[in-house]
Amino acid sequence: MNRLKEIREDHDLYQKEIADLIHINQSNYSKYELEKINIPIETLHKLADYYNTSIDYLLYRTDERKPYPKSILK
Repeated sequence: MNRLKEIREDHDLYQKEIADLIHINQSNYSKYELEKINIPIETLHKLADYYNTSIDYLLYRTDERKPYPKSILK
């Protein structure tokens, strides 16, 4: 299962709700979950912040769900 779909369903949300949150239409969000189109990095940031996780978790680069500590070098 796609991690975006998995985490969205864990939060009992619909695609439309997340699409509205990131200001795209539901059809494009569906394509993200189906891995038909790449997700822009800005959108990955928004999703990771919203779900309180890391981009690496969303992209299956780690199974650690906790976000990384915030950098002091911002």
